[in-house]
Amino acid sequence: MGYISPVQPDKSPFMKFLKTIFTFSLSAIIFYLPASAQNDMSVLNQIMTKTAKIYNDFPIEKVYLHFDKPYYAVGDTIWFKAYLTIYNHQPSPLSRVIYVDVLGPRDTLMQSLKLQVKNSVAWGFIPVSQYGYKKGNYRVVGYTNYMNNSGVAYFFNKNITIGDAINNEVSTQVSLKRAIVNKVPKISAGIYYKDADGNPYSDKKVSWTIQKEDESIVKGKGVTDKDGFMDISFVNIKNTGLDSASLITVIDNGNRKQFTSSFPLKSIAAPNDIQFLPEGGQLIPGLRTKIFFKAIKPNGLGIDLKGTITDNNNNVVVEFASSHLGMGKFILTPEDGKTYTANVTFADGSVATPDLPKIQTGGIDLSVENSSPDVLGIKIQTDTSFLQAYKGKTFFILGKANGAICYAAKTTLQNRVYSASIPKSKFPTGIVQMTLFTDDGEPISERIAFIQHNDQLNLSVSGDQPAYTARQKVKLNITAKNNDQPDEGNFSVTVVDDSKAPYDENSETTILTNLLLTSDIKGYIEKPNYYFNHPNEKTVDNLDILLQTQGYRRFSYDGIMNNKYPSITFLPEQGINITGTLRYSSGIPVNRGNLTLRIPDRNFLENVVTDVDGRFKFTNLVFLDSAKVNISARNNERASDIVITLDNELSQSVPANFNAPGDIMNIDSALNAYLKNSKIQYSDKHVLKEVVIKDTRIVKTVSHKDYGSLTSLSSEPDHLIKGDMLKGCANVFECLKAMGSGIVFQKENFYVMRDYSQGKLVPMQVFLKGTPVDVNTLATLDANNIESIEIFLKDELGLINSAYGTNGAIVVNMKKMETTKISYQQLKDLIPQRNEVSVNPKGYAAIRTFYIPRYNGPKETQNTKTDTRSTIYWNPNVTTDKTGAATLEYFNADGQGTYRVIIEGIDKDGNIGRQLYRYTVK
Repeated sequence: MGYISPVQPDKSPFMKFLKTIFTFSLSAIIFYLPASAQNDMSVLNQIMTKTAKIYNDFPIEKVYLHFDKPYYAVGDTIWFKAYLTIYNHQPSPLSRVIYVDVLGPRDTLMQSLKLQVKNSVAWGFIPVSQYGYKKGNYRVVGYTNYMNNSGVAYFFNKNITIGDAINNEVSTQVSLKRAIVNKVPKISAGIYYKDADGNPYSDKKVSWTIQKEDESIVKGKGVTDKDGFMDISFVNIKNTGLDSASLITVIDNGNRKQFTSSFPLKSIAAPNDIQFLPEGGQLIPGLRTKIFFKAIKPNGLGIDLKGTITDNNNNVVVEFASSHLGMGKFILTPEDGKTYTANVTFADGSVATPDLPKIQTGGIDLSVENSSPDVLGIKIQTDTSFLQAYKGKTFFILGKANGAICYAAKTTLQNRVYSASIPKSKFPTGIVQMTLFTDDGEPISERIAFIQHNDQLNLSVSGDQPAYTARQKVKLNITAKNNDQPDEGNFSVTVVDDSKAPYDENSETTILTNLLLTSDIKGYIEKPNYYFNHPNEKTVDNLDILLQTQGYRRFSYDGIMNNKYPSITFLPEQGINITGTLRYSSGIPVNRGNLTLRIPDRNFLENVVTDVDGRFKFTNLVFLDSAKVNISARNNERASDIVITLDNELSQSVPANFNAPGDIMNIDSALNAYLKNSKIQYSDKHVLKEVVIKDTRIVKTVSHKDYGSLTSLSSEPDHLIKGDMLKGCANVFECLKAMGSGIVFQKENFYVMRDYSQGKLVPMQVFLKGTPVDVNTLATLDANNIESIEIFLKDELGLINSAYGTNGAIVVNMKKMETTKISYQQLKDLIPQRNEVSVNPKGYAAIRTFYIPRYNGPKETQNTKTDTRSTIYWNPNVTTDKTGAATLEYFNADGQGTYRVIIEGIDKDGNIGRQLYRYTVK
């Protein structure tokens, strides 16, 4: 067995970085090699130098968001804190602006926040308005402008499921199955229908359609039984792809009330899939090889399995079974000239017989053994033909973590097997990337592994009492230590009533799972906290399997030897910038022109001067999102002939939703306990309050009745969106997609959902002030000027539908403008001057403090309503002092049982930590 000669650094660049940000020096690396081997080192030096350049010049920022709860309901507020890091989780000095977007079920932009970053953290809140949100799966995306350089795949992405206990008149629970009958797929769906109180919709007519975009595949009807259950099945004779299809049902509750539900069929759209991935990348004859595998359902979730491997003589050579979420491994020594087939039985009873990758002669691969707590074992293996062709050639191994080179070694190929043990102390906690290179710098085999030193911040939480009562004051003591020494850090703390918001701890997204694992791995990671929650030998082994079946997101070595480096197109933002151009009306730029910016709300004033191209830039401004900004160029010669043109803000690309497998289909049942509490919590909002009539005059509002062309529509719309419901709406078009009841937006048009589900693909007509307009006109409207939006799902007389060839109508009514006679001078004053502009650019989101009630005694002594809070306490700005201590105080709610406390955070050196603590309320 051969030996790999390590290239020993005097001090690793990674550790050096911990002391000096943006410094990566190769001068500290000393190579102990014979003089005859120095020429071999030139290629390795190039690789290391160019890797260091990427590390220094193209650092990767990460954003992590900590939420107070894993899911929410309509009417709630989402509380969150953002942590911004760089390199090895160090607080990032690059960006001081973080963007947080909420995307709807069809990737519609629901809300967008701009947060001011201070000391690499920020926090905010998102109101889940009952007018803007429906029951569904949403996601929150966090990023900086600079992060666009690395691609949207690096953005923080988290699924947020939102239930509805306020407007949810029908609760459904569906079970989907796929089977093969006479070689044709048969799809079955069992659906329970219940009302908001959990009572079944018994003996109700249901019509259903399998809809794929504009194609109605099959239709049917049925009636629910006494339990509100109905079974639906169909045979997919045409074998139509169902990955983008949905089962749409309409249940008739009588009194002309119908409820539409939609269930995506992606989870049963195709057979289960399994991949076999040899360690090192290929099967080489005669080499004992670990083969990793991963089996998933069509929706991307893992499915367990068992099976055998047979050769081309039908001999069973290996038996195997998954160890976690459809993933596992086995060992095979392939023989030259043979082929291998897997015989797989999945947990749902279906079977598959995929072939293993073909054997490739003349190969070399790199394998890693990660079972030891102290050393990382690496092994290089070749077959005979490769050894003969490359005997005496030099090969290099590089180990990187977070982009920094932590280990380098070289060897001369003399034997078929080479091995070495690398102390894990050379690497930080997280993913290490081991790459094997030829002597000309070509990467030929790669392996990633996870190093766990258990060196995260040691956080502890303790209460001042062993147990508490409802409404009792709680005092929590928090301590933070790093290497057993008190540590100053910045943390966020949430306290949640476990009985009202139960959650699987293994499924949590945490600061550890995100910064150490998922932010660097491609694809969806199911139950990420399983690998960090109570780690043991089994979880460590399953994490190693996971890393071999997921793609690594960090840059590859391909291209850097040819100086193909990433480009910096998006610069870090240190604040809000307003830019533009100053020109004369002839188009000639104004050189050294004067501009003044005023923010009246802040009593702020700033002056700038244009460059030779007329360009100007106001930098690092601070104002809230609702602020009005005035820019004037009046203080110039020929001011009346000057025109100000402002640059538009760049629209942000929407990242792919690789977390789609985590979407919850049966939201009502999955969030049952939470929604029951939510219904109690918000029931008082729907109680009719006493109305005192002070004036018998009726205030006239604008409606479709004011336009003769629309008087044939019903006197009352099927759904009404009042103008005040659109408060804060940045884009009426997007808001209508989310708020419009009974309608669906597909193929660039709105459709009546009930008719669309039945295959009637005739779009609705949009009217603005009684005039038919294109649907895109909605995006140009100012929500503040809208009186109402009326939605008509039917046209009983048919006059509108026949006149425009449409089905249904959306009527946008604008507020009536008051008219007043003004003088000519007043008119001139109203006309905006081209040398002055007033704008409302996107400013920083306002910060609100989480409400903490104060109780002075037991509930029996207080004349207050029941405290049904699920989030008991949220504090995004907890700092430990020099002794590593912090103290929090708050009051319990009325809920009894277990309360969970979660603290997460980071210190100034990039050490991260998380702690879970529970206490009892009696």
